[in-house]
Amino acid sequence: MAIRNARKDDARDLAGLINLAGHGLPEYMWQNMADEGESAQDVGVARAAREDGGFSYRHARVYEHNGKVAGMAVAYQLPDPYDVGTLTDVPEVVKPLVELEALAPGSWYLNALATFESYRGQGIARQLMADSALIARSRRCQSISLIVASENVAANSLYKRLGYQEKARKPVIPYPGCAHGGDWVLMVKSLVPAPRS
Repeated sequence: MAIRNARKDDARDLAGLINLAGHGLPEYMWQNMADEGESAQDVGVARAAREDGGFSYRHARVYEHNGKVAGMAVAYQLPDPYDVGTLTDVPEVVKPLVELEALAPGSWYLNALATFESYRGQGIARQLMADSALIARSRRCQSISLIVASENVAANSLYKRLGYQEKARKPVIPYPGCAHGGDWVLMVKSLVPAPRS
């Protein structure tokens, strides 16, 4: 078992995992991008294999077990300052997420965290989060951020136990296959040691 940088040939696994992390929103988006004869999954795999962009294998770390990808974390530093602009080119369902991201400028953003179902309950997500925090500190980020659905009770509970605090929320805009209603919640954890008293 090991955590390593993702490779381009992990793209299919990464596409499946980011769709799990995004509760079907990535697949919905990919369907709208697909050309004739191309599946949503094909689009996801192509995007994961890109050299740049938020969802690129270059931003992913994978947890490997017996030569197979069991889970992944996609993370990178958000711009500071973070100017969202007019958002005219951003699909409506994604706008709340972009607006929340902008409230944590300069943070190490944990864009996606997921484990394949057969590997759940083994602490893989917790290990990937610890790995991401180490990278964030090495990049001198002062905080780490993520966005989670308010109705995803298990994930919310894990993040709170690990020291993440709610900073803001925006309503989920429903989309076909939407697994959660409620709100998208921005959670942030400080990486700056508390001053000694």
